[in-house]
Amino acid sequence: MSYPLTLRFKILAIARQLAVEGADGRLLMYVKQKAFKLKEAITVFADREQTRPLYRIKADRIIDFSATYAIEDADGAYLGAIRRQGMKSLWRARYEIVRGDEVVFTASEENPVAKLANSLFEGIPLIGALSGYVFHPRYLLATPGGTAVVRATKQAAFLESVFTIERLEAALPTEDERLLLIGVVSMVLLERERG
Repeated sequence: MSYPLTLRFKILAIARQLAVEGADGRLLMYVKQKAFKLKEAITVFADREQTRPLYRIKADRIIDFSATYAIEDADGAYLGAIRRQGMKSLWRARYEIVRGDEVVFTASEENPVAKLANSLFEGIPLIGALSGYVFHPRYLLATPGGTAVVRATKQAAFLESVFTIERLEAALPTEDERLLLIGVVSMVLLERERG
């Protein structure tokens, strides 16, 4: 993958959708979150036309701030999971990306005040459209030992949400990098829902 990666949210859609592109502009994945579902259901596609599913992400329970989201490939094989750390996530979002019982990466919000201010500002009619220029939430993903691996940062944008993912550490094994990217995308989608 060519970093930095860009996540662009489609703004005029009933279901949340985003495209993930590499620095070279190549589409890496297209993500669609099903609308009107009590249990989170996210499908990751290889194309914008949504004809080739790559992964599925499903919540283990209905509406809960400490849910676990299982990640499966298109054939239904378990790849890992992302789980929100319940009470610890009330102020500062915290997640764990796991494979089996092993925590592979941790994710935490670096500036919770920015996300709170952004969500409040977005709620103001007309002026809220400018919130993308003012507040920029950031999320840091690290190994369990504390080594920072990537950072996801909201960028200034008008009437859309754009995040960049920059690599902070040397290359990862392909399996870990794939799990990390799916985890980052899931986390950004879930946090956009929170505000």
